[in-house]
Amino acid sequence: MAVDRSKETDLPREKPPAPATEPLPERTAGRVARNRMRIAWMYYVEGLTQNEIADRLGIGRVTVVRNINEALKQREVKIWITGGVAECLDLEAQLKTVFGLADAVVVPEPAEPTHVNKAIGFAAGMYVTDQLTDNFCLGVGWGATLYESLQTLSPKELNNVEVVSLLGGIVQARRFNPAEFAWQFANTVGADCYLLTAPAVVDSPETRRALIERCGLDSVLNRVEKMDMALVSVGTMSAMSTSFRFGFFGEEERQSLLAAGAVGDLLYNFYDDQGRIVDHPINERVMSMPADRLRKVPRRVMISGGNDKVPALLAGLKLSDANVLITNEETARALLASRGL
Repeated sequence: MAVDRSKETDLPREKPPAPATEPLPERTAGRVARNRMRIAWMYYVEGLTQNEIADRLGIGRVTVVRNINEALKQREVKIWITGGVAECLDLEAQLKTVFGLADAVVVPEPAEPTHVNKAIGFAAGMYVTDQLTDNFCLGVGWGATLYESLQTLSPKELNNVEVVSLLGGIVQARRFNPAEFAWQFANTVGADCYLLTAPAVVDSPETRRALIERCGLDSVLNRVEKMDMALVSVGTMSAMSTSFRFGFFGEEERQSLLAAGAVGDLLYNFYDDQGRIVDHPINERVMSMPADRLRKVPRRVMISGGNDKVPALLAGLKLSDANVLITNEETARALLASRGL
């Protein structure tokens, strides 16, 4: 049933309620969940407005909004869009032809530019859900865009599914910690999870080699041999990109990478505009899946977008030899324009 939301105001952003000092009793928690689902049903299925729901249930509109948001957060509501916008379908066909891709997904340009990562991530979650089958091994990178894919990743009743983190972790817990992302991804789809239990960047090549050879991390890296799909994204050389915001690399190192010709990174492997790993000491200290091994995975999915990422994305497609691309309209057009189209 189609629901017209053209006149509906944007959901106001509210501060989440302060956590309770004690967990809700089981009976109370169940009642709260049932009320939340009733509100979500009235909004998404019956097509009632927020004000209409508030009037019928005798509650405030703010309470309605909070319950709708919580239902989305708790994955009790999934928004799934089938079919494609004509312009996006045309761009997908062109991308497949020009870049030799097996598949491409182009999402409509969001009205708010800052929502590009979310739009691409949502599409990625739906794409992965459609691809998962029994006896499936999936490698995952990390980043803001990939994190958003968790919102539309839907559980399935599958057997023998594995999720492997392609990058080491961050010592200080952050929202986009690679290890945490891989664990959440695996937990959502009910998969076994394999982590590179080491910092994403270590102090020396010798430490890297010792961790791989003597601490069993080679068994995780070797799982690339059985992977069916790998999900990766690219980062830029901007000081505000995910790779630099967490403080692994200082400004001096960023500048030296730029001087070495780096235009972006893939799993902290820094590369030039031709998709070649640059000659820089940092690339010898990264705990991640090497690009040459990543290229052995049958389906290599690049999930990135934003006009600031076009140079990094063009070179990253070469480095990874990605055969699936998930991006947004403007980025798709910019990629095609780089090929004279």
